[in-house]
Amino acid sequence: MTRVLPLPTRLLKNWGDEAVVYDAASGDTHYLKPLTLALYLTCRDHPGYTSTELAAALATRLGMAETLQFQEQTVDTLASLRKVGLLEPA
Repeated sequence: MTRVLPLPTRLLKNWGDEAVVYDAASGDTHYLKPLTLALYLTCRDHPGYTSTELAAALATRLGMAETLQFQEQTVDTLASLRKVGLLEPA
């Protein structure tokens, strides 16, 4: 299970399928490429989902096949979002 950290200290600005997130607490700005943004938004929309459920929802959102490689990429992207502090394990 993964959830997006509260937004009061974060500002999200997107342009099409890309975005930046500014974290006022840390002063960090993070660029979210299309897959990362889609995953971030999927986590926001489905905070109780496991990584497997997130991969399925993300594949549906992007109109992609949910292959093993896609699932692994989803897990890797989740780890990166956690590492920079945009997501926390629930």
